Amino acid sequence: MDHTNHVRLDTAELTPALLEGATIYGADDHKVGKLDHVHGSTAIIDVGGFLGIGAKPVAVPLIDLEFMRDEDGDVHAVTSWTKDQLKEMPEHHH
Repeated sequence: MDHTNHVRLDTAELTPALLEGATIYGADDHKVGKLDHVHGSTAIIDVGGFLGIGAKPVAVPLIDLEFMRDEDGDVHAVTSWTKDQLKEMPEHHH
């Protein structure tokens, strides 16, 4: 996915209600997971699984995600993490 024409979200838009459920794209521009929820300055991303079943929640700093809207207005994020790197992280326990 080419993100160059996507509109970056400003700080006021970075609310849990808007960000939760956003697709996360990794360093290789492939989908790496979905944002489950925001906990302070930490993003909890569900990685792996199929249709949400068997996904592993991992915690990454919110600052590692660049949130934007695509042409359809859907919110997503880009990170430098790869899917493999996220899968190797310890599971986040709520």
